Amino acid sequence: MNQQHGTMIRKTPLFLHQYRDVGCVTLVLVYVLIFVLGVFGNTTVIWIAGFKMKKTVNTICYLSLAISDLLFCSCLPFIIVTIVHKRWIFGLYMCKFVSFAGFMNMNSSIFLLVIISVDRCVMVAFPVWGQNNRTLKRVMIAVFLAWVTSTIISVTRLIVRDVTLSPREQVLKCGVRFSNSHTAIVVSRFVVGFVLPIVIISLCYSVIIIKVQTNRMTRCSKPFKVMTALIATFFISCLPYHVFTLTGIKFKGEIVQQGLKASVALVSLNSCLNPFLYAFMGRDFKNKCSSFLSRIENAFEDEEKS
Repeated sequence: MNQQHGTMIRKTPLFLHQYRDVGCVTLVLVYVLIFVLGVFGNTTVIWIAGFKMKKTVNTICYLSLAISDLLFCSCLPFIIVTIVHKRWIFGLYMCKFVSFAGFMNMNSSIFLLVIISVDRCVMVAFPVWGQNNRTLKRVMIAVFLAWVTSTIISVTRLIVRDVTLSPREQVLKCGVRFSNSHTAIVVSRFVVGFVLPIVIISLCYSVIIIKVQTNRMTRCSKPFKVMTALIATFFISCLPYHVFTLTGIKFKGEIVQQGLKASVALVSLNSCLNPFLYAFMGRDFKNKCSSFLSRIENAFEDEEKS
């Protein structure tokens, strides 16, 4: 009995160790894939929207979205190396900056999607007013405000992130330094950076759907599909993260920690998907001879011609 019991004690840590190794390898492969696809796809979008196409309201929004995603993808090698070494080796400054860049990406993405949704809503509900008042200057101001707001919200990551010595592994870890204001920060970030934008986007969708149903002549099918795909992808990828961060306020178990790791990877995945959504939802998607670059450019043209 004692031998059996002892065997069980020895097997359990071995199983957990193997499980964690498999999880680490999987995370590394996922992050490497996101990095490669994200850098390639977002660089392509920046090149097309920034240098090959005429500056329009749509191209400015999607260019900003690609810059935000590329900024985050450039920080992924630090995360990959940390997973492999199972410790943080890049110092306090990079600990704060990588976290800041991740939250900047998430916040700026949702705020830019709000701008895109409001712009599409105005063009569908008030087409004449929209054509007369939808100027590059105004959209650039809106995009600038989105970046400023994202920066202000993300500054909290510079405050709460710290490099500490892990008591279990006795190695340096880059993590959150919990304080009395941690709950308030998490909840406010969830409300301002997720709930309110989703409510605004939902209202815009409601107006668009009602307008389309009452006016069959409204031309918004292709732009509406692109916008829907972008927003749905963001919502699906970011919701689990917010669920686990809110859950982590009260519970600190292993399930929550593993859930946070998986949800962060899911959020990261969103940063590489947008360029491929542009490509696959362009008007030449069914033409097998069309190139990846032309698909992205056609997606932007579809948006502008609507």
